[in-house]
Amino acid sequence: MRPYPPIAEHGLIGDLQTCALVSSEGVLDWFCSPRFDAPSIFASLLDDSRGGYFAITADPSGVSDDGPAGPARPISQQLYMADTAVLVTRFLSPEGVGEVIDFMPVHDPHTVTDRHQVVRVMRGVRGTAHFSLECRPRFDYGRAPHDLAFDGAAARFDGPGITAYLQALGPVDLEADGTDVRAGVTLAEGERAAVLLTVCDADSAPPPAVNVHDMTEEFNAVRDFWHAWTSRCTYRGRWQQMVNRSAITIKLMTYAPTGAPIAAATMGLPEQEGGERNWDYRYTWVRDASLSVRAMRALGFTDEADAFRSWLLRRLRDGGAPNGEPLQIMYRVDGDPYLTEETLDHLEGWRGSRPVRSGNGAADQLQMDIYGEAVYALAQTGQVSNVIGYDDWLRCVALLDWLCDHWDRPDEGIWETRGGQKDFTYSRLMCWVALDRGIRQAVANSRPCDLARWTATRDAILEQVMTLGWSEERQAFVQEYDNTVLDASLLLMPLVGFIAPKDPRWLSTLDAMESELVSDSLVYRYDPAASPDGLQGSEGTFSLCSFLHVHALARAGRVHQARYSFDKMLTYANHVGLFAEEVGLTGEQLGNFPQAFTHLALITAALALDSELDQAVATA
Repeated sequence: MRPYPPIAEHGLIGDLQTCALVSSEGVLDWFCSPRFDAPSIFASLLDDSRGGYFAITADPSGVSDDGPAGPARPISQQLYMADTAVLVTRFLSPEGVGEVIDFMPVHDPHTVTDRHQVVRVMRGVRGTAHFSLECRPRFDYGRAPHDLAFDGAAARFDGPGITAYLQALGPVDLEADGTDVRAGVTLAEGERAAVLLTVCDADSAPPPAVNVHDMTEEFNAVRDFWHAWTSRCTYRGRWQQMVNRSAITIKLMTYAPTGAPIAAATMGLPEQEGGERNWDYRYTWVRDASLSVRAMRALGFTDEADAFRSWLLRRLRDGGAPNGEPLQIMYRVDGDPYLTEETLDHLEGWRGSRPVRSGNGAADQLQMDIYGEAVYALAQTGQVSNVIGYDDWLRCVALLDWLCDHWDRPDEGIWETRGGQKDFTYSRLMCWVALDRGIRQAVANSRPCDLARWTATRDAILEQVMTLGWSEERQAFVQEYDNTVLDASLLLMPLVGFIAPKDPRWLSTLDAMESELVSDSLVYRYDPAASPDGLQGSEGTFSLCSFLHVHALARAGRVHQARYSFDKMLTYANHVGLFAEEVGLTGEQLGNFPQAFTHLALITAALALDSELDQAVATA
């Protein structure tokens, strides 16, 4: 088992309340319970010796010694069962082929529960397959000890306030290894074995005994659940497999009881190996989640879009954030605004990338763009009354009235830099979006508001951005006023309707970005050297921005360039179609994984490019 496998060498499984990462070698090295943002139980991804893991790997000791180098190392391969979140890891050795099938049962996902399960099925596919099993939990980010007890074919791990049960089915003889468990499993062709991990509160009832029938039913149910869900997708265009995988990934990272999607499944994975840009992304960003509404609605997943909008309205009903603003930039999935950041100094970090942080101190930042994204999400429907009742409309009116008084002030910006507040162009852009969409909804649905004031403020913002956000020197829209630094967040300008996608100013901006921020289809957010962000180290290209660039190229009429860039971007996906936050200099994935923002941008880019390609064919 390799320590610290590449970030991209993982697949994601989940039950819509929490999730787990499984490496291409069959090691479950990241899992938190009972929720995405709970303390970890397995976290060897962040500390190989202290984090804990649950491995079912190919056992090379069971392979005959055919040469001076000893047993041949088995080859591993990984794939998803089509249109599901069922992950299959295959091991190919000289003596045979074995598989491990991993999934998390989806039981009543909209009801909060402390009980979560991981099913791991071993199969002998050809010849003889040898597996090595190790279950080594480390509760509370590796800070809490645990006790081990056996009850027949089941092991129980007792941690502080939490218990994990490991039940075996078939020829699996669990044995103690200190307070952990291990086993060797050998399966002939056609034989199967399985283990079921159940995690629950310490005072919850233990799980019932497992049998072949129940395990088979669990597999059938989860497969059918995902097939039924993906069948609701209305998209039938190009790259459908990648679009479906992105939609499943976003769904896996959405907390079903509240409808709130998290930004990524992990915390602490670095933007630079060995660097300090390591953040906790297991929370709901108003920005990311709001922009996901458009992507999910475009695919036909209206229930998911409406569930998040209901979550967002509940934040407005809360009556303001602790920082005194109407909203804060991120929350826990249940709407809790307190995300105290702490450094876990006992964890080494992925390949020595420290510090490892839990919680997120950026939650207290002022980022004015979130009001644009919030109203943009609420307006993603033909009839606002379908989602927003009269009382909630009045709350939106109060928000936009407040914005008329507070839009023109510096903030930390979309990238959550820790270098001080500035007059960011993107923040002003999204304040314009908030008022523009509010005006449209008020007019379309005959809703009461101070329409004259909203319109005057919206137009004042546009004039300010066109004047102060535009650099005559660069012939481009720039990151902040009184500066000439370019910023890829402004790729959203035509997408939100602020400027036409073929406007001369926009085409000139696109050209400037391509000459400075784009590297072989990959796009940097900005140049930290030209605009210091208060952090040490460098970062890779942002995959979100790379897909936004494709979208902008397509709408600008540069369809062939857009398609080539999109196809190249897809080559940076991992072996099962997942993307982290960034791509490094040599093509490696960096940052938290997988990242929802990247996958929603992939979806919108695919849809935009598919539409433009169809139009090009029709007019040829």
